[in-house]
Amino acid sequence: MPEGSTAVMDIEAIKAVIPHRYPFLLIDRVVELVPGERIVAIKNVTNNEPFFAGHFPGYPVMPGVLIIEAMAQAGAVMMLRAMPDAASKVPLFAGIDGARFRRQVVPGDCLRFELTVLKQRGPLCKLAGKAFVEGELAAEAEITAVVGDRGPA
Repeated sequence: MPEGSTAVMDIEAIKAVIPHRYPFLLIDRVVELVPGERIVAIKNVTNNEPFFAGHFPGYPVMPGVLIIEAMAQAGAVMMLRAMPDAASKVPLFAGIDGARFRRQVVPGDCLRFELTVLKQRGPLCKLAGKAFVEGELAAEAEITAVVGDRGPA
């Protein structure tokens, strides 16, 4: 792990940082984290994912939009871990640029998300993200996110 990295985060540690929950929590663990700079997260894709029931029956393929969402969730963990008042914040999409899908993601695949901060100004952050399966690029995008105040429950 690079200098400044923190320890691995399991699913409970992730849930303590971002508000996402089943069936929309799409990362399983964090294997590398330098808050405010870089994150590497893992998603184990199983046949039991709820989206496979309709995408597509008999030919399950993870929707590209959910690959990007999982990538963004990893970025949200990185952004929120760098904030002292993270519990009162919520990460929101502000833009997606240059999204490209290079290979299908299917049950049994292990997605590895690697995101780095391109620039950050206040609550706005632009991230470069890539998703890999067995070292092969599956998807990539630049994600712009903003951290807002969480409203009342």
